[in-house]
Amino acid sequence: MGWKPASFDTHNDYYVIQGAHNRIASDCFACHEGSYSNTPNSCVGCHQADFNQTTDPAHITSGFSTDCETCHSQDAWEPAALNHNDYYVIQGAHTSIATDCFACHQGSYIDTPNTCFGCHSDDYNQTTDPAHQAANFPTECTECHNENAWEPSTFDHDGQYFPIYSGKHQNEWNSCVDCHTNASNYAIFSCITCHEHNQADTDDDHNEVNDYVYQSTSCLSCHPNGDSD
Repeated sequence: MGWKPASFDTHNDYYVIQGAHNRIASDCFACHEGSYSNTPNSCVGCHQADFNQTTDPAHITSGFSTDCETCHSQDAWEPAALNHNDYYVIQGAHTSIATDCFACHQGSYIDTPNTCFGCHSDDYNQTTDPAHQAANFPTECTECHNENAWEPSTFDHDGQYFPIYSGKHQNEWNSCVDCHTNASNYAIFSCITCHEHNQADTDDDHNEVNDYVYQSTSCLSCHPNGDSD
């Protein structure tokens, strides 16, 4: 037994030395610079300069968390191990840009949207086939599109709304405006203009139908499949 070397067996009570830190385990001054009692025990407490100076990506301007262990481990500073799926699952066509952070993150990581429309609003606003914005289409992109490919869309008119690709209305129309008479709102439609039912005759044919009203929404309510019965 001697005065030297000293052994501080309770270091783990303050900070566990492991991983890459093992190589400086015997170099007290690598972490303790003059004062032992004020030495930080958080990652950023020692690695603040690394956080401030890194540019790949720039942590400060990107608004990154100073909780280093969110992306890094004590075994090695690189590569970072951020589990992106905790925020947004990269799959389908998005895998082609999985390593290009700036394809989605432009300047700030914390403000990046995680909805389809949040990134694809320009596609929605600029498309003309059909004009989504003018037609008042929903901004819930997954109603018609999927992450594997933007086109073709998977909008199911027959299954979701009214059969026009099957049944009696198959091949009986040329374009959307045949039924959707208001190009700024596809929720508006007309059955009467196509079938040319004058109100007098239609009223007479439905005189025994409860709650009958001469309007297209009533037609759909009673004839959801387009059948006359």
